[in-house]
Amino acid sequence: MSRREQILATAAELFAARGFHGVSVADLGAAVGISGPALYKHFVSKDAVLAEMLVSISQDLLSVGRSRVADAAGPADALVALVDWHVDFALRHRPLIVVQDRDWESLPREARERVRTLQREYVDLWADQLRLVHGGLALERARAMAHAAFGLINSTPHSGLLPDVPMHDLLRQMALGALGLDDPDRR
Repeated sequence: MSRREQILATAAELFAARGFHGVSVADLGAAVGISGPALYKHFVSKDAVLAEMLVSISQDLLSVGRSRVADAAGPADALVALVDWHVDFALRHRPLIVVQDRDWESLPREARERVRTLQREYVDLWADQLRLVHGGLALERARAMAHAAFGLINSTPHSGLLPDVPMHDLLRQMALGALGLDDPDRR
């Protein structure tokens, strides 16, 4: 892991625990074993850390999501793959889910717009597959279904009362049900 990646991972943990405004540059530097001012060799500001963190997770979700859809045998399989990907992401990156939810307003305007654009594309990736599975489904309803599934999956940091494997299975089953799909592993 590079120093930059270490800073981002540590910042996610600290921001999730204390909030973006509850963490100083000195706190972040100390947590990664450097001085606060040395942090500026890697990022121009604490805002830049938050921006890169949230833009990069949105890029990852979309990139891997597109790959999952492209590799799927059809739209139902694509949705199963998207659910599996998003559940896995949420379980591995609980702090990022918290930071995205709580510190969204602290993002610099340009980064907020970039994240919004990436998130819209991600929602539409899901919505397109939902419309193929559920013929005649209006785009706005498909988008609402995708958002509802995200809300369920992204509740993981707050509702993760089970170990990761059974939590993954539960979230997968519930998200697929919310999307009107049978879980192919339960047939």
